[in-house]
Amino acid sequence: MPGPLDGIRVFDMTRILAGPSCTQMLADLGADVIKIERSGTGDDTRKFAPPYIKDTDGKETSESAYFCAANRNKRSVILDISKPEGQVLARQIIAKSQVLVENFKTGGLAKYGLAYDDLKDEYPGLVYCSITGFGQTGPYALRPGYDVLIQAMSGMMSVTGEPQGEPMKSAIPVADLMAGMYAGVAISAALRHREITGEGQRIDISMLDVMVAFSTVQGMNYLSTGEVPKRLGNQHPNIVPYQAFKTGDGDMILAVGNDSQFRRFCEIAGRPDLPEDPRFATNGDRLKNRDEIVPIVQELMLQKPTDFWLKALEENSISGGPINKLDQVFADPHVNARDMKLEMDYPVTNGGKVTLINSPMRLSGTPTEARLPPPMLGEHTDEVLKDTLGLDEAELERLRDNGII
Repeated sequence: MPGPLDGIRVFDMTRILAGPSCTQMLADLGADVIKIERSGTGDDTRKFAPPYIKDTDGKETSESAYFCAANRNKRSVILDISKPEGQVLARQIIAKSQVLVENFKTGGLAKYGLAYDDLKDEYPGLVYCSITGFGQTGPYALRPGYDVLIQAMSGMMSVTGEPQGEPMKSAIPVADLMAGMYAGVAISAALRHREITGEGQRIDISMLDVMVAFSTVQGMNYLSTGEVPKRLGNQHPNIVPYQAFKTGDGDMILAVGNDSQFRRFCEIAGRPDLPEDPRFATNGDRLKNRDEIVPIVQELMLQKPTDFWLKALEENSISGGPINKLDQVFADPHVNARDMKLEMDYPVTNGGKVTLINSPMRLSGTPTEARLPPPMLGEHTDEVLKDTLGLDEAELERLRDNGII
């Protein structure tokens, strides 16, 4: 069944993670994503390893797990855009594309004649998306931006970590991934506009902008009070109790979302008197008296094992759950029922398969589809140039001899 972006071709000039995660999302939705890579090295993440993908004999292949995380459903084309003939070929493919996505440094594509201003008049219907650390304007526009730097500058690290600990980044590259998601949403909106008007446009995604927007609740807490939020570890800035607690035999999450849940929790825990205490009657009261109520809840949680709490909380519609390690996540029956693991045939593995993380998007009429495994470097160069531009074998050989492809 065709995906919602079937018939959309994406000229993908991205690498690392923010851009590739965006274009993988578009590819999962049916777009034909043509990934442009450098000869010899390709996307830097091909060598962000170990770990490498293993073959059927358990031996490491040349492809990294990192690269496979964000490059499913794409066709890889080697093209040297530093050479005039490579730029001509790029423009010819762009002419047959609806979307261009790039994450070069601001202004970096101008020297190749492939910046937005170089293309907008010739291809007025092109949706051109740039993903950079700091955007196309502003005093930081020319700075390179990496995930950890953006997490730091956006304030995210200042509110992440234990209260007495050092500022802490997220364990996953959230700035990269969120920039890719915002870019995907913006591209989809621009394609809708193009469908109605025939007009393309420029999309300017700044990772710093994204993470400032991502501050959401904490950002609004500051803007509404003028008080700079502090690190709270696993605690919530606006809800109590809503954090990790130790149980009689482990650790788990208790997330009491409202006052009625708190009352039910106190009944389960054998302390029905707590909600009657004016210090704890409402969430606002508990928030003001966090330092008093949290130790009480912790002492109650220690009196029973995790399994007791998980069962009791579920029976009483109170949010709580285990703190899983990744082996437990991918063994979880619900995760497996939702098909979040995806196996694909993979030529690199010597006749074996590669296990990927599936798309979380569930569309009833136009579901996502895993058509192609992460490509080998340049795997589809000849295919794309033949099918898209009609080049013959002799021309391909000439381009190869000249180092263009």
